[in-house]
Order: sequence, then C-alpha cells, then structure tokens
Amino acid sequence: MNKPKVCIGLSGGVDSSVAALLLKEQGYDVAGLFMQNWHDADATLHGDCEWEEDRFVAEMVARKIGIPFYFADLSKTYREKVVDYMFDEYARGRTPNPDVLCNREIKFDAFVKAAHSIGADMVATGHYCRKEQDAASGEWRLLEGTDPNKDQSYFLCQLSQEQLAGALFPVGGLTKPEVRRIAAEADLPSADRKDSQGICFVGKVDLPTFLRQKLEPKEGDVVEVFDAFYADSEDYRFKCETLKSLLKPEAELEMTCHYEKEIKLLTSDGEPLGDSPFDLEAVKGLTDDILMRLATAPDYSSIRFEEENYRSGRHHTLKTRLKANPWGAVAGRHEGAQFYTIGQRKGLAIGGHKDSLFVLSTDTERNIIYVGEGHSHKGLARHCLRVDASEIHWIRPSLAMSPGDIRRQRVRIRYRQPLQSATLIMREHGLFIIFDKPQRGPAPGQFAAWYDGEELTGSGTLS
Repeated sequence: MNKPKVCIGLSGGVDSSVAALLLKEQGYDVAGLFMQNWHDADATLHGDCEWEEDRFVAEMVARKIGIPFYFADLSKTYREKVVDYMFDEYARGRTPNPDVLCNREIKFDAFVKAAHSIGADMVATGHYCRKEQDAASGEWRLLEGTDPNKDQSYFLCQLSQEQLAGALFPVGGLTKPEVRRIAAEADLPSADRKDSQGICFVGKVDLPTFLRQKLEPKEGDVVEVFDAFYADSEDYRFKCETLKSLLKPEAELEMTCHYEKEIKLLTSDGEPLGDSPFDLEAVKGLTDDILMRLATAPDYSSIRFEEENYRSGRHHTLKTRLKANPWGAVAGRHEGAQFYTIGQRKGLAIGGHKDSLFVLSTDTERNIIYVGEGHSHKGLARHCLRVDASEIHWIRPSLAMSPGDIRRQRVRIRYRQPLQSATLIMREHGLFIIFDKPQRGPAPGQFAAWYDGEELTGSGTLS
C-alpha cells in the first residue's frame, strides 16, 4: 500500500530538514514547501530574520534530499491573523502569544490549504511533539516531545482533531542532539544553523519598537506599590483567609514566589503531579462568586495622589508636590502602558532600588504602570486564574469537563515554564485553575495549557 503524499514545511532550519529526510527514508512521497509569512519591506515591522536566506537554504535541503520544492506567500493571512492580533492585544493591555496563533491559523490552516493545492494528503513540521490515536475513542492525542528541553507541544495547544489527524511530527521522538547528528551525517546544508528566535516567522525584534509601528507613545506615571497596600487591602486578606481555609491539616500556604533564574535548559517537564495541599471537597464547594474573586487580579486604582503646596529655599518659594501615600509612590515615567507586560523587569529605567522592579499591572485606560520591588513582591504571585468559557479549547472533545467537574492536572502558562501541579474547577462561565504554589506574573491573554501525564488535553487564554 502506497503511503500518502506529505508536504513538509521547510523553513531552512535543521528540525524541518531532518523531518523531511526521515519522511523520505520512511517511504513517503515528500514535497517541501517554504512559507513566506513576512516581508522585510513591510512598514509594520522590521525583524532580523532574512527570509531570502532561509528560502535559499530550504531549497538546497530539498535538492540534497531529492524532493520537489515549492513556495507559498502567506504574508497577507499572517498579517491579518497574527500580527494584527498582537497589536490589538497589546493595545488592550494583554499579553498575546503569536506562536500559538501562528500554528493554529498559519501552519495548520493556511499552510495546509497550500499543501492540498499541490496534491498533498498530509502535512508535516519539525515540531518536537508527538501524536497517537486513542484506541477507545479514535481521537488523536497530542503528546509532549521526548526531549524535555525542546518540547513544543505548548505551541500546538490550540490544534483541533482535524488538524492533528492530517499532521506528522517526525522529530518528536528525538532529542535535539540526535537531530543535529542526523543532519551532520546526511551533510544537510542546515546542519549547523542556529535555532530561530523571537516572533514566529519575523525574528527577534525589540518589542517596544515593534509596537510603536502602530501604537502611539503616551507618557504616564510609573507607580510603585508598597507592602502596606496589601496589609490594608480587604481583598488581599480575603484571598489569604479563603485559601488558608481550604488547606489540608499540616499544609502551609505560600503567598509569594521564590526567586527563579531564567530557564535556559530544562532537564525535566516539572514535578510529578502530587496530592494537592488543598482539600478538594472544600475546593469543589466554593461558590462561583468566591472563585471569581480569587481569580481576579489586584486592583491598584485606589492608590491615588493628591497635591500639596509647600515653601522651599531661603526665599520660601511656593512649590507643589504630591502628598506622601503609604500605599505607593510615583517612581518614574513611561512612554505608554501598552508597551509593558506583567512580570517585565527590563526597560523600566528606574534606579534607586536595592532589588529589581517588576511590572505588576498595566492600566491602559488611565495609562499607568504599577511596579513592585523584588522577586518575592506580593503583587507578582497569583494562586487562582481563570479561563473564560468562550476561550476553552479541548484537544480531545471526549475529555471536556462539564460544570461542576474538578480535575487534577499539570499546567503551564508560558513556553519555558516547567509544568505546575494544579486543580481545574469547571463552572458554567469558565474554568478556574488553582495552583498548588503561587504563579509568578501571570497576565491576561497568555495561554494556559493543561496536561494529563504526557498528554496535552486542553488550553485557553487567561482572563
């Protein structure tokens, strides 16, 4: 029986090159298709990624392997589906993930249509993930890649059953060193090329520079939030007391995050899913109103500043200053709240502090950024997050939770984050995620992806 014709997305990188080689060796009828998704001359954004060089290398790889090579310009769709989405999200004070959208809308939609137009039955990519068919339901399961340092299942967390059914991931069962070795032994032109970085198909860019192409700079205040705000906050006390009331005997509540260096190399996919420190029956009994309150980010709008007059100098010159506020202080100025994301440390340009300042919240309507000093600042830590019902996506429909269901899963809210133990609580208006340990700097618009063992079962954007 003849194997189906497969169109591989050749990017000019080593992963897709080895994926194409393996498919050819396995007897598939393979064709390579290079997607141009960005024009360097486009006025909206200028990246470091030279697509002409990528295409040249991809074409050399196809020639070396001995497969047909095709080209498709998908830049119009990419701009509409991915780039415009990024601008819209940042303008609303949210933190988008363009790579997730790129996979859902471009690589496994627009690219699939282009592949079908040249007679392909299936598509393949160089993603480090795996799929297998569930014997009972016949549905496709999306699994982590074998290499924990390169697992890219998170980027595919929005794929549908139809998209998975028509896709192959030839390098998902390999480690990156194995892929490099195969490429070197086959003398592929891409064997020594560095991995791409930055925005999918655009490259590594300076985010504020990118956003200024469409979003106008506008000066505003940077407000530093002091610890006294939380000491006086009824909402913060409510969250602490509610979470404490849910704890099992002997369990202790953590309300701040520990310092973690930026992850360069993952050696595992996180801690195993253990018992929750919370009493799950008590968690299940929480009302929707309490869950919603636990999942709501702190509101810093009550930190306001009044002006007062004072006299200064020998001549007692009348001047104006802001009255001292025990909850916070104006620490500096910024050029637009939409240019910053929660958890951001770099780019604030504010000195005079022992520890780094981190963005805690952005108010794009009032154009204010709220910041806090130190990795363990209370405003960085969140225990409970929410995904609106309209944003929930299940990879396998048979695993979808119904209102009232509660489930233990491991969750990540960003690509390089080790999986975190958590409890999912499904309600009529959304999915609530209560983590065993507080999460550092979650932001609306980020994708949360949840896993059962090695299987990615669902995802959704944080509210």
